[in-house]
Amino acid sequence: MTRGRRIHYSEPELDWIKRSRALPRKDGHRKFCEKFERGDVTLTHFNSLCKRKGWLTGRTGRIEKGAEPWNTGMKMPPGKGGNHPNARKTQFQPGTRQGVATKLYKPIGTERVSRDGYLERKIHDGMPLQSRWRAVHLIRWEAVNGPVPKGMCLKCLDGNHRNTEPDNWVAIPRGALPFLNGHRGHNYNEVPDELKPAVLALARLKHAKSKAAKRKKDLP
Repeated sequence: MTRGRRIHYSEPELDWIKRSRALPRKDGHRKFCEKFERGDVTLTHFNSLCKRKGWLTGRTGRIEKGAEPWNTGMKMPPGKGGNHPNARKTQFQPGTRQGVATKLYKPIGTERVSRDGYLERKIHDGMPLQSRWRAVHLIRWEAVNGPVPKGMCLKCLDGNHRNTEPDNWVAIPRGALPFLNGHRGHNYNEVPDELKPAVLALARLKHAKSKAAKRKKDLP
């Protein structure tokens, strides 16, 4: 086709292209040429016409959420891709650790001190990573008293977080903690030992009062 020569389309042809714009460009061009016997219209001509007219396919080129990948369920032939012998040599096998992972691995039962000074014990190798370690004082307290009730937490009585004896920890409402850290009451860890029971009881009382006031405020 001579460069610069304008391609003419009949009204039926234009109407067909407009109605078929959702087809992939290559499919639309092929069907158009077969239907109207237009060997003079190239794919470039076809694309240009659709762009000028604003007849878009509606596809963005992005994979839509929920779309199923084209290769779902397909397996790579033997000797190719991830099944190639050279590739399989470097693949991690399930249940194995290599390199740095071997050096850093800590067996179940290992204990460590957290950044906050609590003694922690590794309880499993599963996921998520954060659940692999659990506070020893919590493990020991629950072994004696059962799971910590909802809305409650354990408070260290003597201020030594590494003292994991169950009788050194008591379950208190989580909402009472602000009354024990010096922000809304006394700093429990800084008062003399003989005053700690009184400060703890006062924190419980303040929390109960605050909770009752909020409940009263919410009433119609």
